[in-house]
Amino acid sequence: MTHFPRQLRSLPKFEGPFDAFKLEAKNCDVLFASYPAGTNIPPHTHDTDNVGVITQGELILIMDGQETRYQAGDWYHVLAQTVHAARFDQTTSEIEFWFYPM
Repeated sequence: MTHFPRQLRSLPKFEGPFDAFKLEAKNCDVLFASYPAGTNIPPHTHDTDNVGVITQGELILIMDGQETRYQAGDWYHVLAQTVHAARFDQTTSEIEFWFYPM
């Protein structure tokens, strides 16, 4: 997680199935997340609209049976309640925004 500046690494740790630092905002959680190479996240859903930008490595996002690859600088969007899975073949970091319904 050294990819992120010291100030971001000093934020509270996210309590979930991956390593992340959490910056809270009204109706939105902001996560600075890192995934080791070989990480697989099985199909799941969120109550939030999730938008993210890859800052290092590559996210392989699986939705509706299709794999889409996102590399550094690429943004992605997963609508709330959409079944999706993810794979990280290389060490990857990203900034994620989890927007809660208003």
